[in-house]
Amino acid sequence: MIYYKSEQEIELIRESSLLVGKTHAEIAGLIKPGVTTLELDKIAEEFIRDNGAVPAFKGYGGFPNTLCMSPNEQVVHGIPNDIPLNDGDIISVDCGVVMNSFYGDSAFTYEVGEVKEDVKKLLDVTKASLYLGIEQAVSGKRIGDIGHAIQDYTESFGYGVVREMVGHGVGRNLHESPEVPNYGKIGKGIKLKEGLVIAIEPMINMGTKSIHQHADGWTITTADGNFSAHFEHTIVVRKNKAEILSSFKEIEKVLNKK
Repeated sequence: MIYYKSEQEIELIRESSLLVGKTHAEIAGLIKPGVTTLELDKIAEEFIRDNGAVPAFKGYGGFPNTLCMSPNEQVVHGIPNDIPLNDGDIISVDCGVVMNSFYGDSAFTYEVGEVKEDVKKLLDVTKASLYLGIEQAVSGKRIGDIGHAIQDYTESFGYGVVREMVGHGVGRNLHESPEVPNYGKIGKGIKLKEGLVIAIEPMINMGTKSIHQHADGWTITTADGNFSAHFEHTIVVRKNKAEILSSFKEIEKVLNKK
């Protein structure tokens, strides 16, 4: 069942989504060699709760932490731990909050110290593909148009597009219908209508598209051990141009000062 949102509900989702962006910004300046993902996770949880919201992921399906933190070859759903990050790593941080009964969800992949040029390129291409997907999220288009835009662009660089993990509707639940794959065919899938709120989240691998799930039931890594990048916005389908409800502005402000 697809649930289209009223303007009032969209505003509540925007509030939650903007808090996600601010939470990212709280830790963005602290991501450097030597810091642990568990330290960052604690800071994020405190910030979310101080702002009158609740971490969306903590306890969700038994997930133990506030942030999904997935370094290097981890694609998504990495569990924070006390292993220090190293120079040259990347770390995908996925954050969700629930406030006023509505969810916000957004992910960003960060560089740790000095990162190799080919890895920087993976991040740049993945981030660019997110916006290409968002451009297709207008009423009258179809779900497949979003996935095709992401797939066509990223595969032109020889990257692998993860198939098993997809974007999703967002609202009173963290994951709602419809699923939003990062691959697809033009003109296929459900027709997009105004008021549909979805999370678009390309997960792009430097090598194979194949993934492996670990015994902890959460951690997903690339099958070949190559790096993976992940960027995500929560957006609402509009008539002529999708509206982005989450924000990277605060994150980029902090990163530009580093």
